Amino acid sequence: MERKLRATLSPSTLEVLDESAAHAGHAGANGTGFGTHFRVRISSPLFTGRSRVARHRLVYDALQEFIDQGAHAIAIEAL
Repeated sequence: MERKLRATLSPSTLEVLDESAAHAGHAGANGTGFGTHFRVRISSPLFTGRSRVARHRLVYDALQEFIDQGAHAIAIEAL
């Protein structure tokens, strides 16, 4: 995820946290404790002048392949 976000959005700040272990037993958890629930803290020059919804859409678009592979939840903090 981090490589994809760096390549796509050229962030000035980026932190990707796998919080899957904290969601064990919840909807979307795969039983392995990783790879399903993430938190992304990101700022990017591409966010300038865009609404929060538009910033989140950029992040989701960049991460679509991960969503297709089973990422269940991505909490986005677009700074």
